[in-house]
Amino acid sequence: MASAAGTPIDDACVLKFKDLKSKRKYKFVTFHIDNNQIVVAKEGAPTASFDEFVESLPESDPRYAVIDFEFEKDGCKKSKIIFVTWVPDTAPIRKKMVYASSKDKFKRELDGIQVEIQGTDFSEVEEKVFIDKVGGA
Repeated sequence: MASAAGTPIDDACVLKFKDLKSKRKYKFVTFHIDNNQIVVAKEGAPTASFDEFVESLPESDPRYAVIDFEFEKDGCKKSKIIFVTWVPDTAPIRKKMVYASSKDKFKRELDGIQVEIQGTDFSEVEEKVFIDKVGGA
């Protein structure tokens, strides 16, 4: 599969996403562009914490990620699958451009995304931001 921007997507990316979405095999999966292809970077165990997810985001290297985010609303436990675009301000400009131009096509390949969050520094990927975005309490 090649994206509109020309960055191919490794088939394992879609398979890992389906495992997260349908089988709950992972809490999160991160992806990066390596050798001009979007590939899986890391999987978080089903028991992984939100902090482990944030720790998987490099300080100055972009990533895409999906997380099965659990929250409480009106006393009920709920979850939503969130697509995260992590492009830190400290990343090289060329990488920022490649990630920006490849995002939409990649996101379309991952059927079932419910919410999207973009982060450029760690304050934008705090748990409170996710809770606000999904409408939890």
